[in-house]
Amino acid sequence: MSVAASIARLEHVEKTYHMGDVVVEALADVNLDFGAGEYISIMGPSGCGKSTLLNVLGCLDRPTSGAYFLGGEDVSGLSDDDLSDIRCGRLGFIFQSYNLIQQLTVLENIEIPLYYQGVHTDESRARARELARRVGLESRLMHKPFELSGGQQQRVGIARALANDPLVILADEPTGNLDSKSGVEILNLFDELHSQGKTLIMVTHDEDIAHRSQRIVRLRDGRVEADARKG
Repeated sequence: MSVAASIARLEHVEKTYHMGDVVVEALADVNLDFGAGEYISIMGPSGCGKSTLLNVLGCLDRPTSGAYFLGGEDVSGLSDDDLSDIRCGRLGFIFQSYNLIQQLTVLENIEIPLYYQGVHTDESRARARELARRVGLESRLMHKPFELSGGQQQRVGIARALANDPLVILADEPTGNLDSKSGVEILNLFDELHSQGKTLIMVTHDEDIAHRSQRIVRLRDGRVEADARKG
């Protein structure tokens, strides 16, 4: 099976935290290469480093040592402001708890990344409407999050993650707060995004969900224990 061009690459990444006199090694010599258009699941027991890995990939945290290349650029040593620009312009985030702003409408929540990029209001509004249509929420544009079901709120989160046409979409247990029917609908959306060429990296604890992706990376004690592609 041929592997697509690298879009995100970790080289000898380590991440340690100091908790008083105790040093916690969250990631240890992690080497991973994610190709453009891949759909990857990150799995492992609690405390294995899944969240830390996602934070590094999402430029929410820097590695203690090693390098992280995103779109060919080493971003591991950039300033906080530069990392913020990268999060806004190159990455899309989907959270288990949705992380929507309750005071804003569906349309306004989807527009948030575009606002921070300085996109003109007319253009951002048109793009947000189109994204809402793509996730099946064209009839809910003026609703607030508390007026939506969990599945609908996660659809808003997916549309928001797509707003800046990101290089990589990062999802943290995206169906964790949903009933089984809504969870399947969200996973079907992920399948659709993958078929359209989007790169998805998802943390999950559910084997059935993980096996919908084309590649599963398993962590244990901060290290890559297994990395298997289908086919």
